[in-house]
Amino acid sequence: MARTARNRVTDPEIRRTIDAVWRIEGSRVVATLARIVGDVGLAEDLAQEAIAEALETWPGAGVPRNAGAWLTSVAKRRAIDGWRRQERLDERYQMIARDLSEVDDDEWVPVRDDVLKLVFVACHPVLKRDAQVALTLRVVGGLSSEELSRLFLTSVPTIQQRIVRAKKTLSAAQVPYEVPDPAQWPQRLNSVLGVIYLIFTEGYAATAGDSWMRQDLAAEALRLGRVLAALVPREPEVHGLIALMELQSSRFAARLDADGRPVLLADQDRRRWDRGQISRGLAALDRVDALGRGRGPYSLQAAIAACHSRATNVEATDWSRIVILYEALEQLTGNPVVTLNKVVAVSMAASAHDALTMLDADVDVTKLAGSHLVPSVRGELLAQLGRTEEARAELRRACELATNGAQRRVLEDKIAAL
Repeated sequence: MARTARNRVTDPEIRRTIDAVWRIEGSRVVATLARIVGDVGLAEDLAQEAIAEALETWPGAGVPRNAGAWLTSVAKRRAIDGWRRQERLDERYQMIARDLSEVDDDEWVPVRDDVLKLVFVACHPVLKRDAQVALTLRVVGGLSSEELSRLFLTSVPTIQQRIVRAKKTLSAAQVPYEVPDPAQWPQRLNSVLGVIYLIFTEGYAATAGDSWMRQDLAAEALRLGRVLAALVPREPEVHGLIALMELQSSRFAARLDADGRPVLLADQDRRRWDRGQISRGLAALDRVDALGRGRGPYSLQAAIAACHSRATNVEATDWSRIVILYEALEQLTGNPVVTLNKVVAVSMAASAHDALTMLDADVDVTKLAGSHLVPSVRGELLAQLGRTEEARAELRRACELATNGAQRRVLEDKIAAL
């Protein structure tokens, strides 16, 4: 939107616009600033100051045509003003001033791997894993403190304190803003992959709000995965993660109906799946196997997604193979969600009775306390067995525990159908 009086908008519209801009451009703004100032915490603080200035300026002046560039330029000027006040007009000041004079609002193009560098900084081993994930989802994924608190099942103040401590730790450790040396990759790669995958899963199935999915986050995670693969082409799990994200992303167009309501896998029109993404996902999985070092957790999940992608409908799916793949994944991860997914696959490959027996025997429900997943699956199995009242009770409990509005509506529809 050009900056003209005709395009003036109200404050609520500005708030929504800024939220949308931040979702799309926030990680690039922070990454560009971090490259210049050399401090992720300072970069995010500067970006937030620019957001505050946008809230004051845009209602009268209109939204800039290149909003991300505007925020970056304002944040750079704030950095210069801060250094002036501190009498730190050194080489860094000269660099940012030169950079600012060379880039205008319409030409801002961040360095290709700036966001990836930002992920590596956020995943530095000086931080605990929960801090790595929280900081990356905040500065790269653009999640709010409220969204992060729901994702981590903790309070907003706890999340805010965690992020503040993480930024202070990075600053105290003088962590450089760079992609690490190859010798450091084994220590850092698993954390980076885990964070990218968490960003993707938040985009694929949002933990909160009314949106069933957030394609902007999923697309950013996939972009980061592709950049990472270019840097380390012989790492199998990088290609495995890309395969998984491509195959799952291929379903986006079929996951909502014309009214915006969620459509579950069994009911999706597979003609709407993106065949190009499926081809890219299968090719990435082939690259994993070509490297000859076996399949890890992401590659196994990709292989499961490939079974769905190759099937023309639910009945044609190779559910027996999916059960075997889940068993292998279960052995590698010990994740109760994997066991729960295996239970669902068993209900398709064998029977609902076998699946319910397995759920009661094998799923550690204490590790999933507070989650809607166990009562949701149990309710589905009970419904298949004709135990309608028990199924309703489980689905109602799942509905109470669900934190995403779209997920609650899916559960409510199942209850109504019973």
